[in-house]
This record gives sequence, structure tokens and C-alpha cells, in this order.
Amino acid sequence: MKNFSEMGLSAPIQKAVAELGFTAPTPIQSEVIPIINDSRKDLIALAQTGTGKTAAFGLPLIQQVNLEEKSVQAMILSPTRELCMQIAGDLQDFSRHVKGFNVVPVYGGAAIDGQIRQLRRGAQIVVGTPGRMRDLIGRGVLRIDQIRWLVLDEADEMLQMGFREELDAILSTTPADKQTLLFSATMPAEIRRMSGQYMHEPVEISVGTMNAGADDVEHDYYVSHAKHRYQVLKRIADMHPDIYGIVFCRTRRETKEVADKLMNDGYNADALHGDLSQAQRDYVMNRFRKRQLQMLVATDVAARGLDVNDLTHVINYNMPDELEAYIHRSGRTGRAGKKGISISILHTKETGKVRQLEKITKKKFNHARIPGGEEICKKQLFNMVQNMEGVEVADSQIDQFLPEIYQQLEGLSKEDIIKKFVSVEFNRFLAYYKNSADLNVRPASSGREMRSDVPSGAGRKEKRSNRSDLRDDGSARKERAGNSEFVRFYINLGSKNNITPPRLIGLMLDTTNNRELNVGKIDIMKGFSFFEVEARFADLIMQSFSRNIKHEGSKVKVELSNGDGQGERSAAKPEYQGKRARKDASVAGKHSAYTPGKQKKKHRKGVKSRY
Repeated sequence: MKNFSEMGLSAPIQKAVAELGFTAPTPIQSEVIPIINDSRKDLIALAQTGTGKTAAFGLPLIQQVNLEEKSVQAMILSPTRELCMQIAGDLQDFSRHVKGFNVVPVYGGAAIDGQIRQLRRGAQIVVGTPGRMRDLIGRGVLRIDQIRWLVLDEADEMLQMGFREELDAILSTTPADKQTLLFSATMPAEIRRMSGQYMHEPVEISVGTMNAGADDVEHDYYVSHAKHRYQVLKRIADMHPDIYGIVFCRTRRETKEVADKLMNDGYNADALHGDLSQAQRDYVMNRFRKRQLQMLVATDVAARGLDVNDLTHVINYNMPDELEAYIHRSGRTGRAGKKGISISILHTKETGKVRQLEKITKKKFNHARIPGGEEICKKQLFNMVQNMEGVEVADSQIDQFLPEIYQQLEGLSKEDIIKKFVSVEFNRFLAYYKNSADLNVRPASSGREMRSDVPSGAGRKEKRSNRSDLRDDGSARKERAGNSEFVRFYINLGSKNNITPPRLIGLMLDTTNNRELNVGKIDIMKGFSFFEVEARFADLIMQSFSRNIKHEGSKVKVELSNGDGQGERSAAKPEYQGKRARKDASVAGKHSAYTPGKQKKKHRKGVKSRY
């Protein structure tokens, strides 16, 4: 493998790279840098996060731009503010010895006036989020008609976040002879569509296997009843005293609940979700980066762009609705040659997802046993002893108190002193896990052995867990469906219109032009769907969709979904005629995920998802 000095990089760039501690290029860098340096070919690069993608496109772009010109020559699109700032910061580090180079980050959530002033002062490279980029282009401040390079970083994430319209608007106005560089962890159909529309005979490279999980990540899953999910999470945290990880939840509400319960139970945790202001978000993320927090509870959307090294664990409190998103979650650990663990907490009806994930990631998933109380107490005890061994003693300050301490403890043996000091910290674990129950449930369809040293059946005499734990998914869904704070809508698009939960959310965000939209439960049927939004956004939904909105050529129709099914039955009639059709439409009107079909086996082709 070539080193950086053999890759045609200039001396100032090589000096910066050496100062940053880079010794040899990563596989993605070895593949990409020569393509950008030596050719004008378009490129599709498939690689996980944490593989060195920023340096792969950043180093050769710094090398290639004309420093005599202050006009924008390269544009880099990223899905989130945090990733945008990170890329710009990395480019500044790489170019620290390159005189005349300038990069400007532009993103939402910050004053646009300051970004406009920076752009007018001149920059060779602009890094930004699609929404803010499109805004600046529309204002005539950002000129991209002469750019030579376009980089799409984490393209699959941008599409999942609903930026398709912005991307199409931006890409359609760029020069045809530019070099387009697309980086993605997965290769969904939308990425193929985009590459076919905007790229010319791209070179494709892949570091690892397409859509596969990172090699340094171990994949474990625990199976228990849904009502015990939070207890399982606590046992995972207690079994790994030095945990430094992200806990992924499905909704904002769940994120808040889980984080609040962890903090109330004494864990060093906090939440990251869409209801936080940018200042609050920055505060939480800075605490996590500095390891002042051990666990960050977040939704997929909130965690995008959060780039933190040395994570030990990723915990899937709930599995993502789009299983490909699991790759992005698990890829946040096991970076830079270090090992990481991705843990999934499943209830008994979710174990089928494991087989799907094994096919997607090309990785083996281990069915592990949820640790019991005795095992956890042992782990905590020896961790405390180990930490005690490493404590530095300030002899000069402690010595003056020793005579009085010896006098007070003279009636105790060495063994008694050790027991008492250990018990000061350890008694709470002993009390909590006394007679703890076995939370493991073996799926009926699973023939796999569970990996653990915990004795089978340990602690079965414990009383059932109390009702104060978080409710399972079923009860949460029932509560959400009847919650007056959310309003349910019907839309005449379904799976046959290529609608998925992320695409439906993207359509709502694009149509309302409101990124703060709070979406609840989503039910995807074959020819239509239902979705919930917070009540304060109901009028905005109705007004926005009252315009002539189209999706892939079809006119979009959105109506309020009444409890008696009004509107939903009439919408279903054209597709299904006769007595059977009226029965099927009536079922749909009662908010069921039932989808009519020609054969009995096809009756439940609807997809249920909750955001």
C-alpha cells in the first residue's frame, strides 16, 4: 500500500497530515485519492462511516483547487449541520499549511447573514446542508454554475431525511462537466436513480461488502418480553460499567422517557431529540464528546452527523423501521481499528428481523443471554476493586488523619474493614438485584444457543416487575392513537406508489417546508396510508396539501381521518368494488393495517411503522 508521500499530495498537505498523526492511508483513501487526482471520472464509493472518507475526497480537492481564484470550485453536500461543521473543520486542518485556501460551512439553525458575508469574501470550497445550500443559491449568493467538483457525502442519509427535492433542485443546476463524487454506506434504489440521472459512467468502488456492517463490530441480541425492555437496558449498562455508547429509540417521546428514567435511576445519561433547541443540542453533544455522559439516548434523525470516536456500544432499544438504518447505527462503534458491540433488545415477535439483518450486513448475530443479578453484582464488585487499585493516594494530605482513623477502626479485622468499605458503594446493587428474575425468553422459532455463563433459570422466584417500567410497543401505540395531542390523516399513497415511512416523512417536510414537524404513528397500506402529526401542525398539513401536490406523477390527496372511517372508505372504493371491497374498506376505516387483496395470503401486505 502506498503512503501519503507516494500519492501525489503536495508538501504542505503531507506536513499537515503528518502533524495530525496519519501514518498510512486507509483503504478508501488509497482508492479515492488517485481517482480525483488523476482523472475526471465520476465516482460512487461505498464505505461505512469512520473509514476516512473526508480525507479521501478532502485531501485531493485541496490539492486540485486553484488558490488564485476565490470563486466556489467545489461543493460538498452533507445531511446534517454537525457533519457539515465536522467536514469543514477537517478541511481546515488538512489545509493548515496551504496559503490562500478557504472553506465555508453553511447550514440551517444559524444566522444566514454571517454565512452570506463569508461567501462574499470568497471560498474555493463550500460545505453545506441541502436546505441551506438551496436557499443561498436561490438568493443568488452562492454561485455554482462554474464548480468543478460536487461531493455527496452520506447520500443515503440525505435521501432518508427527505432531501430528495433539494438535491434534485441543486444537482439540476450544476455544470454537466463537473466531477461528481458520491459516498454512501448503503446502495438503495434511490441512490441508483440519482446516479443514473446525474452521473456519467461512474467508477464504483466498495470498501468491504455493499451494505455490509463494519468488520470490527460484534452483533449481539437479547430476547425478552416487551414490558421488560427498560430493565434489560439497565442490566446491559450495569454489566458494562465503562460503557460509552448511544441508545437508539424510535420516537422523540420514547427518547425522553428512556433518558429521564435512566437519569432518575442514577445513570450518567441524557437525551438528544428534535425538540431541543440548537443551543441545548450543542450542550448535550459537547458533554457526550467530552465523556461527561456515558449514555446518549437519541433518535436516528437526531444522531445523524454526531461523529464520536471510541464508542464501546450501540444499543438498539428499538429496531429501526428501515433495517438498512441498522448499518448506520452499528457503524458508529468499532472505528479506527477498535472493537465495538452493537446490541439489540428484541421482544419475542421481532426475532425474524435478525435473519433479515444477517443477510443485509453479511454478519453473524449472537443470541446472548440477558445477564442475571448475581453475574452483574460480581462484575460491579470487581470493577470497583479494580478502580480502587488505580486510585492515586495523596500521602501528604492523608497521613495527618491516619492515627485517628486507625484508632476508630482498631476493633475491626482486615476482612471486616474491606467488607464495610466495599459495601458502602455496593449495597445498592445487592439490594436491587436480590432475587432478580430471569428476563430471558427463548423465541419459539429460535434453535440457537444463547451465549452466556449465567445459569439457566437463575432467579426465577422473583416477583414480576412492577408496572412503573416503560410500556411495551403495543400499549404505547394504543395510547398514541387515542392521544388528543395528535391528529390522524389519510393520504392516497401507499406501498404501490413506492411510499415508505422515511419517504412519507420527507414528502411532509418538503410540502410544509417545516423541519420541526412532529410525526407520530405511520401505517403504510398498498394503495393508501395513514399518518399522525402533532395537533398544532394539523392546519399546516391541510393548507400545504390543498395545493396541487404530486408524487411521481400522481396527485396527492390528504384528508382528516375520522374515527368512523369517513373519507377512508370512499377513497378505497375505486380500487376495490363490490361487497368484499366495502368490507375491506370498512376495516381500513377502523384504522387497521389490513390491506385487501385477491388472495387470502396477501391480506396483510400492509407495512406498519411508528415514528
